[in-house]
Amino acid sequence: MARSARTTPRKSASQERSRHTVAALVEATARVLVKEGYESTNTNKIAQAAGVSIGSLYQYFPNKEALVAAVVERHKQEMMQLFREALAAVMARPIDAGVRELVTVMIDAHRVDPKLHRVLVEQVPRNGRLEVEAFDREACALIRGYLEAHRSELDVPDLDMAAFICVATVESLTHAAVVHRPEALSDKAGLFVEDLTRLVVQYLKGSAPLSPLHIREPA
Repeated sequence: MARSARTTPRKSASQERSRHTVAALVEATARVLVKEGYESTNTNKIAQAAGVSIGSLYQYFPNKEALVAAVVERHKQEMMQLFREALAAVMARPIDAGVRELVTVMIDAHRVDPKLHRVLVEQVPRNGRLEVEAFDREACALIRGYLEAHRSELDVPDLDMAAFICVATVESLTHAAVVHRPEALSDKAGLFVEDLTRLVVQYLKGSAPLSPLHIREPA
């Protein structure tokens, strides 16, 4: 059986200069991935893009896979920060309004370097995608908490399943829009947000009447 590539750094960066080098390598990896694609990315190209020697690269990362894993983790944290802040802001708001904001922020999360997101989701081998998928797991847990706080508004029997369906639906359709309909994610395309919100709210509230939905004004 083939051995899995190591995806952890060789050593942690404890000094400011070392942290700067690691950050430069991770950023360079992201740029090379977008430009070259996963298969054509290699450590020589990354070192050159970062402006460091290949020896310096190997002091911190054993291979390309470890560098890509660091990019995936950084990308996931950037997306999750947006989501956590949005959820905290809407926790007390009713389902119609809260779902709209959460749909919007999930779309905004895909605007965090969408070209890189596409490479990470579509090209990186499965063991390197686990942290991107961890975004969905954490998002489900957070959404589950929001749904629990608004249980009286809902017409769904299983909150765990409801959270999964909400996140999977928005994630799948947003990713499809990134790939096939990028104009749907433009700042002026409120219709995509509105339609996704209606889809999710109708599922959550079932036969309960929907309150009027209004397109969110740009910030």
